Amino acid sequence: MTTQGRIAPFDDASYDPFEVFERSVGASKVANPYPDFAELRREGAVHKRDLAELYELENIEGLDLPDAYTVLTHEGVEKVLRDGQTFSSSGYAESMGMVMGHSILEMDEPEHRAYRGLVQQAFTRKAMVRWEAELVHPIVNRFIDAFVGRGRADLVSELTFPFPVRVIAGMLGLPEEDLETFHAWAVGLISVGADFEHGMESSAKLRDYFAAILAERRRRPSDDVITALAQAELDGQKLTDEDIFAFLRLLLPAGAETTYRSSSNLLTGSQAIEEGLRWEPPLTGIARTTSREVDLCGVNLPAGVIINVNMGAANHDPARYPDPERFDIFRDPRPHMAFASGPHMCLGMHLARMETTVAVGSLLDRLPGLRLDPDAPPPEIRGLAFRAPKELRVVFD
Repeated sequence: MTTQGRIAPFDDASYDPFEVFERSVGASKVANPYPDFAELRREGAVHKRDLAELYELENIEGLDLPDAYTVLTHEGVEKVLRDGQTFSSSGYAESMGMVMGHSILEMDEPEHRAYRGLVQQAFTRKAMVRWEAELVHPIVNRFIDAFVGRGRADLVSELTFPFPVRVIAGMLGLPEEDLETFHAWAVGLISVGADFEHGMESSAKLRDYFAAILAERRRRPSDDVITALAQAELDGQKLTDEDIFAFLRLLLPAGAETTYRSSSNLLTGSQAIEEGLRWEPPLTGIARTTSREVDLCGVNLPAGVIINVNMGAANHDPARYPDPERFDIFRDPRPHMAFASGPHMCLGMHLARMETTVAVGSLLDRLPGLRLDPDAPPPEIRGLAFRAPKELRVVFD
């Protein structure tokens, strides 16, 4: 079954989900949020914030918004993320749950542990080795083949943006001709805060698309993630169809958007992957909701308030990382928060690291003398929540 990718993915053929998403995450307005994070952190670890200002929400007049706080220190962020009982993930049900379905994002224990134990069966070490050899290396090299003889390229548009979604599609066993439509739906899905109508349209179309593929995989199993999810079993429990659809909706932006951004950010800085993730994480913050009254870094928080867990600020906390604004590949290694922490630590972090390693290694192996294009404007990482350079122009010998 295919969607015939030449057909516009949305009923409104003029709709551009990529432009809407970039605008919604502040790419046009925010160049570097870290000085503001640092100023707030000097004043205190936790701050009460206006929810509309915090998330740059638009068209929210008349909504009854709860109180919100942001935590900016490494110590505070780690405390929140490791205490899932006090700082619940369930608040995502009222936001991303609308488009994702009931996904792992909004689950607390013990449901989260059981669900994670099922879905992670699709991400075995054996599968990772196979994906690296059969998917990631060939896909990355195919993109490099297209510009290797030219002596110059824009690494964002010609590599880091398109390759991760093709890896995800390959893992799911999707046909090549569906990729353009598939990618547009994935980005439309996570743009729901800026465009509710198209976000819900993306969600519905992805469900219908995956329903047909899942039914086929149940009839004829294949060597892909959808089949693995359909067959996963733990202590007699299996994933329902809706469980699988929710996970697949989440996998698209988590696997494609964040890898594209982390690879682009790293290449803007240098070649040290962990320092690149600390210095410019692709996603600066996630949310939690207090389930009870609690003291957080000396600030009393009532039950039922939203916590913006600012992982970007935590990665730039001078109490944890000396001279944190400096990109230093020789920095003493210390765990960072780019993949979060605690029970909800990113399920795909090993895949993301592997993809970035392959991409950076292939570029350095195949493009001698790789350097920024002296005739192009310097690359600039932009955005508030999701951060990446719009382009990364390079030349090579």
